[in-house]
Amino acid sequence: MKITVSGRQMEVTESLRSYAAEKIGRVQKHFDHMTTGNVVLQVEKNLHKADVTLHAKGATLAASAQAQDMYAAIDQMADKLDRQVLKHKEKLVDHHRNEGSIKHAQNL
Repeated sequence: MKITVSGRQMEVTESLRSYAAEKIGRVQKHFDHMTTGNVVLQVEKNLHKADVTLHAKGATLAASAQAQDMYAAIDQMADKLDRQVLKHKEKLVDHHRNEGSIKHAQNL
């Protein structure tokens, strides 16, 4: 998966870039079909914001979070994204199970 980390009106340090890429990369453990990810970090006054958009096979997932610290915002964003990915994966698995049981019931 290709992850792009950029900053809006701020300079993204290498440590922030690697931290965000690592956190977003852990989502790939749950769902292999991710193609690209775009992370945008920004600071408005004292509020740090982190936004991510992931393009997966069959879906586009987005999450955002804000906190007093950029690392905390990235953590919160990654947790939200993790829940979304698990929910998306569950929908795919359930969809195929229900489809099979309907076909099976029709054949009886």
